[in-house]
Order: sequence, then C-alpha cells, then structure tokens
Amino acid sequence: MLSLPRASGFHQTAWRGSQTVEDSGSTLTLASLEVQSKADYVKKERVPQSKADYVKKERVPQSKADYVKKERVQRTGGPKASSRDSAFSVKPKKGSTLSLKPAKSALPKPPVVKKKLKIDEALFSASSFEELGLPPLLIDRLNKEGLTSPTEVQSASIPVISQRHDAVIQSYTGSGKTLAYLLPILSEIGPLKRAREQGNSEKRSGIEAVVVAPSRELGMQIVREVEKILGPDDKRLVQQLVGGANRSRQEEALKKNKPIIVVGTPGRISEISAAGKLQTHNCRFLVLDEVDQLLSFNYREDMHRILEHVGRKPSTSSSSHILGPLARRSDRQTILVSATVPFSVIRAARSWGHDPVLVRAKSVVPLDSITVPRPMLSQGDPNSDSPTMSVNQAAVDSLPPSLEHYYCTTKAHHKVDTLRRCIHALEAETVIAFMNNTKPLKDVVFKLEARGMKAIELHGDLGKLARSTVLKKFKAGEFRVLVTNELSARGLDIPECDLVINLDLPTDSTHYAHRAGRTGRLGRKGTVVSICEESEAFIMRKMRKQLGVAIKPCEFTEGQITVHKEEDVE
Repeated sequence: MLSLPRASGFHQTAWRGSQTVEDSGSTLTLASLEVQSKADYVKKERVPQSKADYVKKERVPQSKADYVKKERVQRTGGPKASSRDSAFSVKPKKGSTLSLKPAKSALPKPPVVKKKLKIDEALFSASSFEELGLPPLLIDRLNKEGLTSPTEVQSASIPVISQRHDAVIQSYTGSGKTLAYLLPILSEIGPLKRAREQGNSEKRSGIEAVVVAPSRELGMQIVREVEKILGPDDKRLVQQLVGGANRSRQEEALKKNKPIIVVGTPGRISEISAAGKLQTHNCRFLVLDEVDQLLSFNYREDMHRILEHVGRKPSTSSSSHILGPLARRSDRQTILVSATVPFSVIRAARSWGHDPVLVRAKSVVPLDSITVPRPMLSQGDPNSDSPTMSVNQAAVDSLPPSLEHYYCTTKAHHKVDTLRRCIHALEAETVIAFMNNTKPLKDVVFKLEARGMKAIELHGDLGKLARSTVLKKFKAGEFRVLVTNELSARGLDIPECDLVINLDLPTDSTHYAHRAGRTGRLGRKGTVVSICEESEAFIMRKMRKQLGVAIKPCEFTEGQITVHKEEDVE
C-alpha cells in the first residue's frame, strides 16, 4: 500500500499538494501527482546515502543564491512570502542547520536632541542680581544680607543654570561658587521661587535638590549659606545629612520638616537612602561640590547609589516621553563644582549629564569642545583661547588672583619658631597653618601657646561638635592660629584669613592651590608662605614653574620679611 509523503518534510512538495489540479483528460494516477512508491520514498528521501549527502541535498544549499533560487524564485504560482519571511535573513553555516538572524530595521533612529547654547555675554559683566533675572523675593533676601552685586563666576553661572543646562562650574577658591549654583536653584524651588512657578498648577512635594560635599565642614558651610538666604522662618527647608552627626535625628528631621534641599556627605546620604528614609526620585537638581574629590575611589559605591537614585538623567532622544517604569522619576539637572577641573571631571560630566557646558568667569563653552592631549596631559598656554584642559592649568585657574607667594628655608626643628616669626613679620591676625599628618598638630599648638600665641588644632579625629566649636572660636577671633591637616584644604570658608602657612609642603600643585585658596577670598588680599628645609627648596621652584606664579624666596629677621632675588632655575 502506498502512502502520501508528509508535506512538512519537504519544501518543494509542501505547496504543490495544496494546488488545484486541472483535468487534462488523461487518467489521474499517483505518478501524475508526483507521489512516489514507499520503497522509492524511503530510499531517496528518508534515508540518504550518508550524513554528508543528507546535509548537502536537503538541509544546507550550496549557497544563499541557490537556496533563494530553488525555494523562492522557482515557486511560480506558489504562496507569497510572509512578512515574517522578510524580517529575517537566512544565512546557512557549514556543517550546521540553518540559522535565522533578524535583518536590520529599516526604521530611522530617533534623532539626538541637543540643547542650544544661547548665553547673552553681556550678562558676564552684570553689576546687579536684577540683571541676571532672579526673582524679586530672592533679591530682597540678598539685599538684606548685604549681597548686591554678583561675582564674575556668578554672572556666568546663573543664566546657564536658569536655562536648564547641565554644567561644570570652575573658578578659583573663594570666588563665590556656592551662591553661583544656589541662587538659580532657589529661583526654581522653595518660598523664594519665581512667580510663574507659584501659579503653576503642578505641585511638587518632597526633596527637589541634593547637594553632595566631600567633607562635613564644607557640607555645613553650604547649609549655613542656604539658611542665610531662606531666612529664619524657612531655614527648616534645608536639612544636613553629614557624617558624624546623629543619624536618627536626621531621619526624624526629614520626616517632620519635609525639606526641599538636602546637603550632606556621600556616605550618610547613601546610608539613609538605602534605608528607605530618603526619597529623591522627584529631585530636580543634583549638585556635586568639590567633584574632583568625590571621584576618588573611597566614594565610588556611595556616589553610584546617589547617581542612580537622585532623579533621572535626561533622555537624549526625541522619544523621551516614552519612559516606561521611569515615568515616576523627574529629569534632573546635574551641576559639578570645583576649583580644579581635571579631565576626569570632564569625563564624569559627559557621562552623568546631558550636553553639559563648562562655566568659568566670563566664559561658557560646551564640554564637547574640550580636548586633552594623550597619553600625557600637557600644560596649556594660559593666554591661549584653546579649550585644551590640563592638570597644571586647572590648578593655576583655581588660585585667587590677589595672592602673594613666598617660601623660606630652615632646619626641621626650627620650623615652628620660623612660623611664629613669619606671623609677627607679616602682622597677620587670622592664620591657617597646614601639615600633612595629624600627630604633630598638638605639638605645634603646644609650642605656639608656650610662646604666648593663641593656637588651636583641627583634624578629622575630632567629633562634629568639637570641630564646630573650634571653627566658631577661630572665626570669633579667640585664637590667632588654626593648625590643621589636609582636612581643611577644601571647603573651609574663613573670609578674614589673611595668611596661609605650609609647615609641611603639599604633595602637588593642585593641593598647593587648594591650601592657598583659604586666603584671598572674594577679592581680598592674602599671603601664602611655605616653610621647608634646604633639601626641599627644589620642590618650591618646581611648583613655581608648574603654576606659573612668582613664589619668591625670603627670610624673616628682626620682625621684617626680606625677599631675595629669584633664581632662574630650569
């Protein structure tokens, strides 16, 4: 008995069996229907002579062209190719079954939407905050605090941030960078925001701005700046989340006061966020102050969580309205701030933000135009208009312009006495002395106190309350000298400081710049003196060359400073 072949086993007979056979008048036989006998079927079709023959004849055509020709072109009158067939391209592989790969989509990719940079350069020389478009309520608060005219970096930053650009703000220490980002943020959120925001039907709730700082001192300084602007009635709207403080009280304050701005250190912010007590998905602003320090390895995990949970990075495509599960999160504006901006900061800004710009005094340029020579970062020409960024040039830009730089050599056991003579010779009233380690701080304070000079130490081993007390007494003038380590090189804001002394030399030009920035703040005059041994003098000459500033050799005798002629050292 003969049996019909299974159509699913063969490509050529599958569609033929479904065709209508016309009656030609001849006898209808199985042969006319191309039905083979069982013996022929088993011999030719189901049992090939060898595995190689089977693969060659039935499963793998000789070429893609042959396959298409035999299976699709010769099917005259057969079924049309389905849409699924057109969505895949068949590409046979040697010694294997056919593999189907998706063809490239013909749909055009969504265009990348970039913000146009339109900044009125006339604002760079603005003489009042009214010219920068700040709301009247905010201007009234600034006037009450005696702030009437913006600094250069504030004039450049406020319009950029107000236009919702992600930004990297770079300016020398003490130039007013904190207010440069706080003022445009407070123009959009809180009780001092613009009138159009107050009349908006959309009511936001929860935290709308997060400011991250690497140290407790800098974090508390930023908190005090926000409280000063908001005023005594609304200062509860800012909450500190710094390490070293009582965490349970911080969590209670978040629940009770419902702040709109949170300022803290990476570890504590990440810790409370992981505990579910800090909701930042609707946050509109993320500020990373002293970002070059926040990029260090110690903060990596904490910063990763903050970047993932604070708002959402803006979409780069025009189809950003399709957000899926992220629809409940707000687009955030990312602002990076530091006195020094090495290429690591530029790279981070490109990754974390959307079309960021670099803001300097009287200068705003897209970060896409910043290039860095590789493999080494060469020092750029300070007078050049090229956007090339270098580590040394960044340190130069971070130095306040109104500083005098000196260095003097002495023996190691005479350093403290030289420090005392330096203070008397320069008639300095508020002095910060830097050392590299914590252990010798107490000994220096003891020696100065023994010679009748009021001094106090500040270091990271002190608790939060003790450190706050030290700074309060120093600012009040109860102590003349603050002896500290690298802790205070960033974020310590003491405008009255008129002298910085390096009892231990900084490790590089960047650290020198941050230490020097503790004096000469907001245009005031300041002096930086480095005390070193004779064998370390070459380091000062090297820094002088790297920074491109005059660091003059000197000595202190009979209550006077004697400046020696500078040596031309290659």
